[in-house]
Amino acid sequence: MVYIERNGNRFGPYSDDTLRGYVDAGQILLCDRAIDAATGETVTVRAYLKARGIKVRIRNAGDFVTQLRNIGSDLIFPKSSFRSQWAQDSRLVLLALVGLTPSVLMFLPVDGVLVFYFIAMYFSLIWGLFFYYLFKTPQVTTRTTVAIFFAVQAFVFLVWDLLGLAHMNPFYILLNLSFPLDALGYIFGVGLTEEFAKALPLLILARKAKQPLLPQTLVYYGLMSGIGFGVFEGVEYQTTVNIDLDYTSAFFMNIARLTSLPFLHAIWCGIAGYFIAFAKLYPKYRISLYVLAIAIPAVLHGIYDTFCGSTLGLLVAVPVMAVSVLLLITYLNRSVNYQSRLRQ
Repeated sequence: MVYIERNGNRFGPYSDDTLRGYVDAGQILLCDRAIDAATGETVTVRAYLKARGIKVRIRNAGDFVTQLRNIGSDLIFPKSSFRSQWAQDSRLVLLALVGLTPSVLMFLPVDGVLVFYFIAMYFSLIWGLFFYYLFKTPQVTTRTTVAIFFAVQAFVFLVWDLLGLAHMNPFYILLNLSFPLDALGYIFGVGLTEEFAKALPLLILARKAKQPLLPQTLVYYGLMSGIGFGVFEGVEYQTTVNIDLDYTSAFFMNIARLTSLPFLHAIWCGIAGYFIAFAKLYPKYRISLYVLAIAIPAVLHGIYDTFCGSTLGLLVAVPVMAVSVLLLITYLNRSVNYQSRLRQ
């Protein structure tokens, strides 16, 4: 006698003849587990039958046409539930968006900077979905998410490209000097300016909120603001700096500007969102918390920019990236502890 086990469920015991009949009928599979009722030895059904010299022949359910008829057309093309399935299972819609967007773009009459922008939007969609499923809270809405994503791009386009106000920060002149002066330029010039620009939608959102926003809520919106900024900056670099590089370098930098670097911008702005949320929840500490909301991302950003293009990049810039991610994770994991301290 033998027991049959499949996916943790045990059936039987069966005699060898009964087992052979079930295998011939396709009800027991050769890859199922066979457990000898007397000895407890466990092998596959195939090995069990072979050891006993039992030959099986799985019967076909008729010819090809008969099998197709029995399978039914609804299994091949389930037209009765085809439309409703798209509405019921959002995973299919997301899968289609991620998988088919580049193919759709091939058929659109776009050229020049729009190509870079659409591809940047594609990668931002992937990051956005990732952040949505990882960080969203009941307070998060799609409307606010989309508004922040595009608002930060519009603001940066106005301030950086049309008005040129960003470079009015006097610390930008230090960027052309040697270390450590260039580090001050990257921290107080590039870092401070860009991190404030990304945090501005969060400051406005927190001010206009009709209920206290959870730290994770503003972290999520910070991530989306950072991705929006990263998209704009990525397109800027692809159409300016990167076109002067050799093919291999340009290819790599284009990919980095659409994937990893927007992610970094998102992480830094997520940190800003975390401290802005605390500033609103505990207003008696708001001065320090608002300063930290901009200062911490600005310092991380500035140090990264200082060394990312130098020989020390691997020793400094890469650890800064790791520290940035770990900081945000730690902040979120210890938010309850921090809130308890600030309540005192």
